[in-house]
Amino acid sequence: MTQIARKSLIVQKFGGTSVGSIERIQAVAERVIKAKEEGKQLVVVVSAMSGETNRLLDLAQQVDAVPAERELDVLLSAGEQVSMALLAMMLNRLGHAAVSLTGWQAGIKTCSQHNDAKITDIDPSYIQQLLGQDQIVIVAGFQGINDERDITTLGRGGSDTTAVALAGALHADECQIFTDVDGVYTCDPRLVPQARRLDVVHFDDMTSLARNGAKVLQLQSVEYARQHRVPLRVLSSFEEGKGTLVSFDSSAALGVVGIALKNQQTLLDVDMPVSELQEQLNLFGMQCWCKAVAADSTQIVTANEDLARLKLVLGKNMHQVAAVSTLSVVGDDVSELADHICTVLAEAGIRVRQNKRSTHCLSLLISEDDHQLAVDIVHKRFVVEPESLDNRPLLAVS
Repeated sequence: MTQIARKSLIVQKFGGTSVGSIERIQAVAERVIKAKEEGKQLVVVVSAMSGETNRLLDLAQQVDAVPAERELDVLLSAGEQVSMALLAMMLNRLGHAAVSLTGWQAGIKTCSQHNDAKITDIDPSYIQQLLGQDQIVIVAGFQGINDERDITTLGRGGSDTTAVALAGALHADECQIFTDVDGVYTCDPRLVPQARRLDVVHFDDMTSLARNGAKVLQLQSVEYARQHRVPLRVLSSFEEGKGTLVSFDSSAALGVVGIALKNQQTLLDVDMPVSELQEQLNLFGMQCWCKAVAADSTQIVTANEDLARLKLVLGKNMHQVAAVSTLSVVGDDVSELADHICTVLAEAGIRVRQNKRSTHCLSLLISEDDHQLAVDIVHKRFVVEPESLDNRPLLAVS
């Protein structure tokens, strides 16, 4: 008996700019149809239209400066539901059967933490039933349902997490994240116009990049994909191309892969032993880069947006030192380059205040005023020049 080959199953995710207007929704529909006509089964996850979540949040705050968390989730989840319905309508108008599902209809179950819930389980049976009927399934990202049957939202980057989690539950062949960039780059092209797109990046490196400031993929989604071994591909919504594949291909982990940057940070002196400070931070669920400078004094680095909250915890023990940025160099054995990189930056008059080293990541703390020059120097000396010498395949970080 001849065995019928299983159709390739792809989960595609389109962000807010990709579905930001009816014209763009039609362009997304045409891209989905192209994949369908190539013989693929499609599950499509969508974000709210660009600006819609902020509009809904502003409405909520006009009613109450601190809205009830449960009701805020009910409100914010509506943005993705608009996108999913419009895309399903467009696909049906163009002659392809499609059905839209909210998070709970798609079987996405979460914990009870409103506004920042975590996915605890997915029942993919209804989606599988619809795929068996040759439907294109459109799912609202960023949302699920808890055990109390309340709508929950997944926090920043939640639609990426939805897509990756569904891909894992459905054993999809690939999860494709469509954005306004065409892949992962050696550095944010807005900082370094000469940054180059990577064809492949290893999960270890992509995790380090996302954790240290690269915006192209949200950290939680990368960690979930890594845990469940879901191949990720970053593609542009607006142009054709192969994008960047995030995989476990060991050949992808060669030398310096890319550079990530966190700015809008502050270096603080805290009149407290490092062990006592860590206990205080853990008690309030806060994580900071800490370094003991004396028996009863510690320096920490925090995002500016967390300063007010940190002051509530530390009070008069906290003293601001400087505005800083964290530049992270990611790749195979980059810690071996630490002294060389610090020397090169010192020659350019850039002081490295602190550094943290691990096998796949070297993080350097520098003054915020120096971050553009530091990124330019490190990218040129340790990414571009080595590649031009040994012609290694280009990998990429945005």
